[in-house]
Amino acid sequence: MSFPRQQARTQRFTIGVPRAFQISPDGERVLFLRGRDGTDRATCLWSFSVETGAESVLADPRELGADDENLPPEERARRERMREHGGGIVSYTVDDAFTRAVFTLSGRVFYVDLVGDDGAPRELPVASPAVDPRVSPAGDRVAYVHRGAVRVADVADDGDPDRDRVLVEPDGEHVTWGLADLVSAEEMSRVRGFWWAPDGGSLAVSRVDEAEVNRWFVGDPNQPGQEPQPLRYPAAGTANPDVRLAVLAVPSATAYRRDGLPEPTPIEWDREALPYLPTVGWTTGPDGNPVLVFTAQSRDQRTLTLFSSDPATGLVSAVRTESDDVWVEIMPGVPAFTASGDLVWIGRDGARGERRVYVGEDAVSAEGVYVRGVVDVDGDRVLFTGSPEGRPGDVSLWLADTRLGTCAPLELPGGSDDGHGGVRSGRLRGDTLVAQHRSMDFTGVRTLVVRDASRETRRAHGEVRSLAETPELPEVRVHTWVAGDGIPSALVLPSWYRDGEDPLPVLVAPYGGPHAQRVLNARGAYLASQWFAEQGFAVLIADGRGTPGVGLDYEQAVHHDLAEPVLEDQVTALEDAAERFGCLDLTRVGVHGWSFGGYLAALAVLRRPDVFHAAVAGAPVIDWALYDTHYTERYLGTPQEQPEVYERTSLMADAAKLERPLMLVHGLIDDNVVFAHTQRMSEALLAAGRPHTVLPLAGVTHSPADPVTAENLLLLQVDFLKQNLTGA
Repeated sequence: MSFPRQQARTQRFTIGVPRAFQISPDGERVLFLRGRDGTDRATCLWSFSVETGAESVLADPRELGADDENLPPEERARRERMREHGGGIVSYTVDDAFTRAVFTLSGRVFYVDLVGDDGAPRELPVASPAVDPRVSPAGDRVAYVHRGAVRVADVADDGDPDRDRVLVEPDGEHVTWGLADLVSAEEMSRVRGFWWAPDGGSLAVSRVDEAEVNRWFVGDPNQPGQEPQPLRYPAAGTANPDVRLAVLAVPSATAYRRDGLPEPTPIEWDREALPYLPTVGWTTGPDGNPVLVFTAQSRDQRTLTLFSSDPATGLVSAVRTESDDVWVEIMPGVPAFTASGDLVWIGRDGARGERRVYVGEDAVSAEGVYVRGVVDVDGDRVLFTGSPEGRPGDVSLWLADTRLGTCAPLELPGGSDDGHGGVRSGRLRGDTLVAQHRSMDFTGVRTLVVRDASRETRRAHGEVRSLAETPELPEVRVHTWVAGDGIPSALVLPSWYRDGEDPLPVLVAPYGGPHAQRVLNARGAYLASQWFAEQGFAVLIADGRGTPGVGLDYEQAVHHDLAEPVLEDQVTALEDAAERFGCLDLTRVGVHGWSFGGYLAALAVLRRPDVFHAAVAGAPVIDWALYDTHYTERYLGTPQEQPEVYERTSLMADAAKLERPLMLVHGLIDDNVVFAHTQRMSEALLAAGRPHTVLPLAGVTHSPADPVTAENLLLLQVDFLKQNLTGA
């Protein structure tokens, strides 16, 4: 089987890799999601026994009549924001005591009892379609969203007619409750809109009113009988949705019938100054009562404030504020709280200009560590990810024990592991660690289960198997180094190439923008690049300014300019690679990329045709005024305040400069980078008399999920690049 076909049918070799881990309080049991093999898209819910290493299937979507073609629109939108192209069970929740798991299939809600002898999945009779069901902390109720309303259903069937009941309904034509808006999900990684209180007596629920947001339409010309779908899209400089927060009491069915629908308790803060709602959660106060906690961010993203609120009164108090003259990053995993009630936070160390993990007022992460996010809090232990100083390609797991005052990288049992090397992620509960490891020493992902994770005598207790396919590729041949003044770079060469042979044409393959790092010490990061190399290219990947992993100044160097520093770093890395390796033909340089990488590819041939000789630009952002508020304004400000920034960063004015072959590839129903970007660029190129190629992808959103489309897209890119760089 060819690599393009294999990569497409395995979804880049992610099918069959275990994910979405949940650990029982005693650390003896682990739940996870995985298909039955490397091409099985019907993802199942599995259980792993830490003591015996035995795996068992708890729920198979095929046996429950799942139909991934029949998803509610809200669920499709959630999956698109999460880039979830799998099928079957794609998410689930468990109660605090690990007695029940809840998930949805095709708008229906199912639950599995994790204790007892039966354990067979059962359907919970609820209003359909149901979206994002979440089990209560006690496991006795399930909250979910139905047509913009938040509802709750009792798991126990006592015959009560109000077993499934509404808690709050839309109070306006463009209002929804319990769902994340587009920018919260796409740019803040907040894909949910309601949160159970620790005692299960109430819910925090977001209310979204999109009445003032741009109304765009996304349609597929391949389906002329279908009406275009309306899309509320907040483009840079335009109105965002009005996002609010309220607390809803969750009465019993009897109280609900007696007292009626409870009134929401509004949570009020200065939404004009801090309109964004990145995170919401709960903790328990010193008196044992639930306390609501949330963060709010200013539109210019230079201020982020953590608030606490009394859910009974709605009174709000500011707890902590982060500010920055450029922007404040929303960090994963915080706020969180230790068992002692101390706040876990990631903030900027003013003295060193780097992010640190704080517990209370004390920094617990070591100086020089590039902190990436908090992963878990287990009692008074904090698990976080970070990169050692000077090693941005490594992502390590660090464990801070606040009782002992220690913080160190977690060494995995077996071998000479020092806690570094490769890319690591994990979960921690009940002192059981589930660690996933990607490395240059092997292909794929290894998942190790470790008991007594906080002790020096930690013990390996088996491995959760990955069933992912092995790529049909020669061994990855990659060289990594730091180019120029600090640009992490990688060069992938064909397995068959030998020193002294004719120089190779170059394919520059960056993402090159904020939030996406490509130069990693993990073999799996270079599989597609190795295949391109086998076609006769030297493939260069450079993480220029704006990408994470190096430092804050490096990330923020693209402020008010997403073009010049980004492109300059690609040229610097290319010249450095040519001098260092001596096997690159700089008269034949192509560039390809997707999303921001597509923007960078088009930028390269338009503004540096002396360096780049052909480009494939996939789903490119052409005009930044057409991209969303939160992402774009973080880097460029608003078009009203910074018109010159938008003018020099967008590409429409460069159309007449095109003198190199350019292929534009775009999904026709892309609701993230809408097709209008490519359409308008093509019109401008046509008006300027500049030949170019447009490849529209019917039925495709921001990235192709269909295996046939994904496979042929790789082949067409290679043909285009070979034709224009080598004449083949």
